[in-house]
Amino acid sequence: MQEKKKLAIEVDNVQKIYKLYDKPSDRMKEAFGFGKKTKHKLHYALKGVDMKIYQGETVGIIGTNGSGKSTILKIITGVLNPTSGRVLVNGRISALLELGAGFNMEYNGIENVYLNGTMMGFSEKEIEAKLPEILSFADIGDYVYQPVKTYSSGMFVRLAFAVAINIEPEILIVDEALSVGDVFFQAKCYHKFEEFKKMGKTIVFVSHDLSSISKYCDRVYLLNQGNILGEGSPKAMIDTYKRVLVGQYDGQESVGEETASLLDDEDLQRAAAQKADEKGTDASQASMEAKGQNPNALEYGTKQAQIEEFYITDDRGVPTNAILKGSMFTIHMRVRFMDHIPA
Repeated sequence: MQEKKKLAIEVDNVQKIYKLYDKPSDRMKEAFGFGKKTKHKLHYALKGVDMKIYQGETVGIIGTNGSGKSTILKIITGVLNPTSGRVLVNGRISALLELGAGFNMEYNGIENVYLNGTMMGFSEKEIEAKLPEILSFADIGDYVYQPVKTYSSGMFVRLAFAVAINIEPEILIVDEALSVGDVFFQAKCYHKFEEFKKMGKTIVFVSHDLSSISKYCDRVYLLNQGNILGEGSPKAMIDTYKRVLVGQYDGQESVGEETASLLDDEDLQRAAAQKADEKGTDASQASMEAKGQNPNALEYGTKQAQIEEFYITDDRGVPTNAILKGSMFTIHMRVRFMDHIPA
């Protein structure tokens, strides 16, 4: 009998509504009941969000700026309270949210390690035992004895991440903070992610780095304007996210299934027929060739033009798929225009 997965995080119909005021005095007037007219507008940061994240999963959350990604993480970690709905968390959470969260700017690095550890429920002795490992991972040298207000953003995230991963969390939540670290520290962090996955820990990861989302996540939730557009494999959700970014998502197609192309059968057959005329080949064979060019390609747009061929040549004119930094290369494209497009 297959063992039933245990829930690490359950988000049930969560809404977060903010009152927005045109000016601070309107907030005060409404608070004291001056006038009968409502002074605020409602902003729905989250609109009935549902999520289920199981123990041992690495789950990504993607979406445009303002879609509600950071808001849902803050509600899961208890930084914010939902307007309605409920959140259940099973396990000790360690969160790395925006820079500065949970740190006292006047304290030095060592003092902030003790502060964060105490907030997580560790005793002074337990923190002292973990301190060498934390400082080794952060690797910021003597800056640990300086007030964190003097740190660069990269140094800050080094210390914050070192604390977050070394307090033995069962659930690790990371919100885009790694983007400010250098490439070597990012590699170090992602290696730690892999260690956590092998240990069966749960990771919730928000990032605009789609390659990292694709590489490390088991499932992905796509948020847009406070709504869940869908959840599924990283590829399916990233493809849908790209359509959202270019304004080609109309909300009608399924976002829980892999979709290779937005071209309908009629368009595909017409393109195949054109290729057949050019090559003198059978239309059905050309159709198969058209479908088989790149089965993983995602196509979207207005269809006013179509890229039929694309390749790169290096500085010697030889076709290649890898180029050296600083070297000359040429991009070759054959494009068919279906409509007049101004230059």
